[in-house]
Amino acid sequence: MAVSQPGLAAPTGPGAAAISTAHPQATAAGREILNQGGNAFDAAVAIAAALAVVEPAGSGLGGGGFWLLHRADDGFEVMVDARERAPLAAHADMYLNETGEPVPGLSLDGALAAAIPGTPAALVHIAERYGRLSLNKSLAPARRLARRGFLVTERYQRLAGWRLRALRASPAAAQIFLDGGAVPALGYRVKQPDLARVLKQIAKHGRAGFYAGRTAKQLVDGVRAAGGIWSLEDLAAYHVIERVPVKGTYRDVRITSAALPSSGGIVLMQILNMLQDEALEQLPSASRYHLLVEAMRRAYRDRALYLGDPDFVAIDTARLLNQGYADRLRAGINASEATPSDTLSAPQGEGTQTTHFSVMDAEGSRVAATLTINYAFGSCFLPPQTGILLNNEMDDFVVKPGVPNAYGLVGGRANAIAPGKTPLSSMTPTFLESPKAVVILGTPGGSRIITMVLLATLEFVQERGGPQDWVALPRFHHQYLPDTVVYEPGAFSAVDLQALHDLGHQLKARERPYGNMQIVFWDKRGNQVDAASDPRGEGLAWVER
Repeated sequence: MAVSQPGLAAPTGPGAAAISTAHPQATAAGREILNQGGNAFDAAVAIAAALAVVEPAGSGLGGGGFWLLHRADDGFEVMVDARERAPLAAHADMYLNETGEPVPGLSLDGALAAAIPGTPAALVHIAERYGRLSLNKSLAPARRLARRGFLVTERYQRLAGWRLRALRASPAAAQIFLDGGAVPALGYRVKQPDLARVLKQIAKHGRAGFYAGRTAKQLVDGVRAAGGIWSLEDLAAYHVIERVPVKGTYRDVRITSAALPSSGGIVLMQILNMLQDEALEQLPSASRYHLLVEAMRRAYRDRALYLGDPDFVAIDTARLLNQGYADRLRAGINASEATPSDTLSAPQGEGTQTTHFSVMDAEGSRVAATLTINYAFGSCFLPPQTGILLNNEMDDFVVKPGVPNAYGLVGGRANAIAPGKTPLSSMTPTFLESPKAVVILGTPGGSRIITMVLLATLEFVQERGGPQDWVALPRFHHQYLPDTVVYEPGAFSAVDLQALHDLGHQLKARERPYGNMQIVFWDKRGNQVDAASDPRGEGLAWVER
């Protein structure tokens, strides 16, 4: 299903295109396709495929994601759900030992951690249904990059070093992404001829180039030889799902965001609904931060309690997004004291190296896409001769009720493992639109994605700064459990830190910054287009001049 909402659509487009991605070569791939006459959807296919080559720690053909699309000529909007799904042989206890406890690392490393990928199906679906150019043209930049290789950067070195042991455990992955079993030196060229071959097969045969034939057999054989449970039936059964995005308003801004099985849109709107009647600009800074943290706490509590794959569990989305329900949650916030998370209803018992890109063409069609293989380098397992690094998305399910995953998120039965089920996600590709402007944004960051999008949204609504300021904004986060406010350096002043501590908040500074936000901005008042790439990453923003 999809919806057409032309109400706020401008009668004419911006007249200029813009792209922001996490890697300069992905931005260049998008530009190349726009220059060939492609639209935003063609460019999105090219960007996603290029990121699959040059950013293997963040996304790839072995992963999945959510694509938020807006078509300019009729206001049509849809979310393409290309999230990974559990193999048909999966079951709720597959990562537990004989005493019923989770086996460390089993849902994170190796073939058993991998769910069925969705990114290849999304590339084909979006190109065929929404693009102007052939899939062959849109995948050409990525094929070229895979053959010629890309150069290792400091970021690549850091992430490969973090996952070194798991990469070494897969000979095929080590051969490509390491150099003699070690982290490659700066400037080392990573070439991926097998990946180039698979991209060529997808360009030629569409969906069958990945989910059937030689590639499918190699994937299944490689996974099963390494202890995984994939089957050819799993691959044949995979299909993308078009879903109605989550929609809401905050002040005069219309928010369009990711729908379940992403929790992003619901949690984002729940927090904004709790803030609807608050004059945040007039509050002292510590009081404002306290209110935001308490709203985050309650929305993430609901995430843990209620949210999962809507094709498997009944979820009362209308109630969760109802303003009256938000008002009741807001009424429980004490302005002078933090609410301990363990006093709220407890649940019954992702990955930081995701990627995001934003793109808009000169007509105003736009895409916000957040893609992932979950952890850095996913499961670190690569089936031989495929070039496909597989995700470890099974860790986004609840391995055991009440037991946190790799990002500290807890959940209940709604997000339990089941055959063919999609794990709950925090990915939050989002459009913001007011009579004055359009913003296309999103970020990686695991469980912190939603609050990063929230903080940028509030800056836009309150007209503080511009895209460069929003992507650089110091961040803070609370996710219900653990009961801790995590913050970047510079997020709070010393006075505010003391005030939050006195209110009863547990505070934890992050040594490293987090997130990698990508924004495209259209100021409709002056018909000016801008873009910004997070300074924490190595991405590139481009605007047509």
